[in-house]
Amino acid sequence: MPIHHELERIPRQHRQAVVVRPVAPGSCRAELVAFGRDGEQWRAVLAPMTAILGRTGAVRAEAKREGDGGTPSGVHAIGPAFGYAPHLATKLRYRQATADDWWVDDPRSPAYNTWVTGKPACSAEAMRRDDDQYELGAVLGWNTEPVEPGRGSAIFLHVWKGPDEPTSGCVALARDDVAALLRWLDAEQAPVLVVVTQ
Repeated sequence: MPIHHELERIPRQHRQAVVVRPVAPGSCRAELVAFGRDGEQWRAVLAPMTAILGRTGAVRAEAKREGDGGTPSGVHAIGPAFGYAPHLATKLRYRQATADDWWVDDPRSPAYNTWVTGKPACSAEAMRRDDDQYELGAVLGWNTEPVEPGRGSAIFLHVWKGPDEPTSGCVALARDDVAALLRWLDAEQAPVLVVVTQ
């Protein structure tokens, strides 16, 4: 399998990289390939997976805005993992999502783009959803350090609603693929997810 040239620019401290490439410009369909660094070389470690992006596809990082439906391009840290069970088979830091956990998506809030416990008075997304899309997932490091109001929030890796159902900006996979990826990911390897545009 050819090595994605995007991997050449990833700093050496990152030893796991997940590359997501749309199948066509503006498409919400994408291919996801996981790579591990073996010495100085990157090697594919899992079979390619079908992924779903936001409804407007992958967007340039500098153009990403709250509510635009785009998955931001660039290199994003992976973790912590989250899910509904008390424990999860992963080497990422893990946080259980309860009915009292929310992710703030209101740019006017001082807690914008953060996980909070207790329903806030502002707009926020439930971290324990009725449709089980967040049964397994991981936070992606978009707009987190620092947080900029309006640049986008709640960008996750999670279970898809279906293979033809775009997300609001996240990267989604079949449940078994999310589980396999989370089992492989290891916080000590400083994993990153790389979203590329066509």
